[in-house]
Amino acid sequence: MPKALLVVVAVLAATLSACGKDAASDSSSSAGTTLTITVIASEGAEPQTYRLSCDPVGGDHPQPAEACAALDTAGAKVFEPVAKDQVCTELYGGPQTATVKGTYDGDKVDATFSRTNGCEVDRWEQLGTTFFNVPLQ
Repeated sequence: MPKALLVVVAVLAATLSACGKDAASDSSSSAGTTLTITVIASEGAEPQTYRLSCDPVGGDHPQPAEACAALDTAGAKVFEPVAKDQVCTELYGGPQTATVKGTYDGDKVDATFSRTNGCEVDRWEQLGTTFFNVPLQ
């Protein structure tokens, strides 16, 4: 194969490779935060589902700006489950439960929340009643 043709092929391959990397990095940087929040406010209550987007703020959540602010304050760590060996007070906080699925800052989220003990109540309260759209008595 002539040397000039090899150079053209090498340049073309490098260009195509770089284009793929740019496209991939653009899609991950624009992934942002898009969550589906499903809440059961009390025993026997019907589940309520909300969609929340941040950057830009949107979705059908009743207070999306406030929910995004609460999420920014809590950070990604709030989605981590309580460690199995974590010692928690056996203080029952209520029957409320929630699941949160989607992406947070481009990272996959699949978390479950409850108020069954002190550790779970703490996780719930890091996001707050506005995020879950559940007033607590």
